[in-house]
Amino acid sequence: MRTLVIGDIHGGLKALQQVLQKVAPKEDDTFIFLGDYVDGWSDNAETIAFLIEFSKEYSCIFIRGNHDELAYQFLKHGDDNSLWLNHGGKSTQKSYAGISSEAKEAHLRFFQKLVNYHVDSNNRLYVHAGFTNLHGPQNEYYPNLVYWDRTLWEMACALDQGLSKKDARYPARLKLFKEIYIGHTPVTRLGETVPLHYANVWNIDTGAAFKGPLSVVDVDTKEVWQSDPVYRLYPSEKGRN
Repeated sequence: MRTLVIGDIHGGLKALQQVLQKVAPKEDDTFIFLGDYVDGWSDNAETIAFLIEFSKEYSCIFIRGNHDELAYQFLKHGDDNSLWLNHGGKSTQKSYAGISSEAKEAHLRFFQKLVNYHVDSNNRLYVHAGFTNLHGPQNEYYPNLVYWDRTLWEMACALDQGLSKKDARYPARLKLFKEIYIGHTPVTRLGETVPLHYANVWNIDTGAAFKGPLSVVDVDTKEVWQSDPVYRLYPSEKGRN
């Protein structure tokens, strides 16, 4: 039985299908998707349709990303703010232009059922971005911070890697969980295209929305599978660049 965590997809369905073929899903696998399923490459509605069908065959946990919330607001209320449109929203808007009302309702249900975070039986946290409350994400005063916050990742990157959890200077937030798996902030900002691990935080966003690949990690063995750089699978598109 494997627990497999998947980074930000951003409409790159071809990359998702490619990396899943490498993973070779098994009946007893659990897949935890870290959010941002849309806003980037052209296969946005198609990605959601694929995930809905995939979850009928395999055990899946779908985390809510900030782009998923923005896309939901567009589909539900017609909210097409310029900030969203300029950061991948245009591709989602175009992808959903010809969708049937029945499919739209199914996709709305998918977005509505997304969870803000998940903690597994081994006290590993899965969240799109991070959290600020010293008592954990369940105590956030503003719940949407869990899919917008970057300070947890910034803190992990800046932490002295030799610092023990017993040290008073060790961040209290990081002591709450055995491991924390996040997306949201591409590791390509640090010049990398593989999942990065600082303190007990694993960042699985390897820049699929831009020039990087889509990544899947086995949380027990730390084996990594990656697609080709996603832009090569969509040669006529710019993604979120």
